[in-house]
Amino acid sequence: MIRRSIAAIAVIWFMGFLWFTVALPGPMDRGATQAVIVPTGAAGRIERGLEVVEGGDAGLLLVTGVDREVRPSEFAVQFEVPKQLMQCCVFLGFDAVDTRGNATETAEWIAERNIRSIRLVTTDWHMRRAALELSRAIPEDVVIVEDAVVSEPSLRILFLEYHKYLASKVSGLWG
Repeated sequence: MIRRSIAAIAVIWFMGFLWFTVALPGPMDRGATQAVIVPTGAAGRIERGLEVVEGGDAGLLLVTGVDREVRPSEFAVQFEVPKQLMQCCVFLGFDAVDTRGNATETAEWIAERNIRSIRLVTTDWHMRRAALELSRAIPEDVVIVEDAVVSEPSLRILFLEYHKYLASKVSGLWG
């Protein structure tokens, strides 16, 4: 009986990991939202968020989890953000240090601006957990659109992120 239970758990774990790695979320084509939310991290996220705003599909961009030592002018130079866009539409959040913190920082930022629709831009392997944490932090009537940046994650990254995702799912059951 115990062996069968352990075997069943192992099969469920493996099938979940297989789903997690094979069916990574993809990019969104076009579609307007009020704001774009980009948690700092892997390459391509910030560039994609800026592309959405510059393309007119969102009016505001929050980059959450920015290192406290980064100055807005340095950010603008590094990502080639025009001065006018930086002044009107790009916001840097310095409070978050992890995915849950990104969600909290985002929730406060959108509440201050009465934003009802957001596009979450993050790496494909990070999207599920980021969207889960964000959906828990913001009101249910705020629409989250997922726009994953395609990457080529290593097996190690997928393994770690799968377990972080599972931990996040389980913590939501008790918290």
